[in-house]
Amino acid sequence: MTGGVPLSVDFDSPEDYFIFIFQILFATATVLVAGAVVIGILSTRALRLQNRFIFMLNTSICDTLVGLSVYYLGLFDVQEGYPSRNGTYNVLPSLLGVNILTFLFAQFDRYFAVCHPFIYSRFITRQFVVGVNICCWVYNSAHLLARNVLPLSKAIQLYVFSIVFFQLIIFTKVVMTVKLYVIARFQVERDPPSDEKETKKESLRIIIFVVISFLVLWCPSFVNIIIRFVLGGGLTFRNEATNAFAIMARFNALCTPSVYLWGSPALREATVRAVWSRLCPRCKRRVDSCNGKADTKKSWK
Repeated sequence: MTGGVPLSVDFDSPEDYFIFIFQILFATATVLVAGAVVIGILSTRALRLQNRFIFMLNTSICDTLVGLSVYYLGLFDVQEGYPSRNGTYNVLPSLLGVNILTFLFAQFDRYFAVCHPFIYSRFITRQFVVGVNICCWVYNSAHLLARNVLPLSKAIQLYVFSIVFFQLIIFTKVVMTVKLYVIARFQVERDPPSDEKETKKESLRIIIFVVISFLVLWCPSFVNIIIRFVLGGGLTFRNEATNAFAIMARFNALCTPSVYLWGSPALREATVRAVWSRLCPRCKRRVDSCNGKADTKKSWK
């Protein structure tokens, strides 16, 4: 027992040790990777001025909080939802809901940036994008508050409605993903070589991979929830630590910032400079070496 809440496993079998150690490693890895992305973007002005990195920052903040939440959801005997046991009134699981809306708006952002650049540059300002990201948190918080304030029967109805709404979002995501892939595969490839073309390809590649991984990791949990509430079947688990579908959904919090780092050299450089070079002397020497080479090139010019 720890603080009145028992641990998620009894340590009666090797599987219990594996589950407990996995949750610790998963939570730590998520906080380190997503947190590094947050610090890298916040500490680099050139990234903060680009709308696409504002969306990355929003999801990475959420992913960092998800990673921190695993230290509770994964290590202690917690069951969220209906019925709840040692739960957090769905506060911690609802963090993933912020990413759902953010990814959707990020897809529309990339679509207008590539297909309608004149309209985009005129109307989609940095302040507008920041406002959209804040709205994702406000909507998620308002929905969560309503579910916790309303009577149980009404709260369950609102939960079912959110599932239907989520289906519409998923359908929109799939359509936008296909559309963005077509744009990246055919429209952008026809553009003449330039830095702008590479930036478009990079941003489209990142958002396509992020959304696909999101759908793959979320769909099993989503389907199981539908079966449980609509058909009365589905799979049930002892707690959040043993819920394979919930673990897959939370794994999105590690996968998404990893894709960001894989797809964006500028973000990788920013995280190495702002985070890892301060923690790892070898990384610092590498950064200093790269900066020295850059300075040498400038002097020759």
